Amino acid sequence: MLQFNNSGIISMQKHFYQDPTRWALTFQTYVQLTMLEQHLHKQTKPIKLMERSIYSAKYCFVENLYENGIMPELEYLVLTKWFDWIVKNQDTHLDLIVYLQTTPETVYHRINKRCRQEEKSIPLDYLTSLHNLHEDWLIHRTKFPVSCPVLVLDGNGTETEMIDQYEAHKRQILCQQSW
Repeated sequence: MLQFNNSGIISMQKHFYQDPTRWALTFQTYVQLTMLEQHLHKQTKPIKLMERSIYSAKYCFVENLYENGIMPELEYLVLTKWFDWIVKNQDTHLDLIVYLQTTPETVYHRINKRCRQEEKSIPLDYLTSLHNLHEDWLIHRTKFPVSCPVLVLDGNGTETEMIDQYEAHKRQILCQQSW
């Protein structure tokens, strides 16, 4: 049964983490749809900030599922065809990617500290695989195209250190906009 959170968005994470092979295509199809909606959403402000994009969903999360044998090849190919059609036919342009480069161990610690029920079963190996895909994509640029500049920030610090990094790079992150 699908559950809705306060903002009306379907939360499928619990199902996905409990049985990833069964729910990988369903979950990633929904992620791709919601990412597309975010890309296409009309805005009134000159800057749009997104936690993730349709590109990170495909290049990291979907690839991870396929490479680790969780998503069957046929489902991977269907999702890839949809992704290719979307980026060819819709405006999914990015001006900047801000990569919060964080070790898998730090992410694992933060997940455990958050103590969200649906995240309790996430293994460190999964986070390491995702980290390696992000690194290959955004740092080494060996796996997928990067069509915009990438700003790399150290994501291993404290909240205060992260705020300081944001302040130091605020103009670049906001595309030279001053508020």
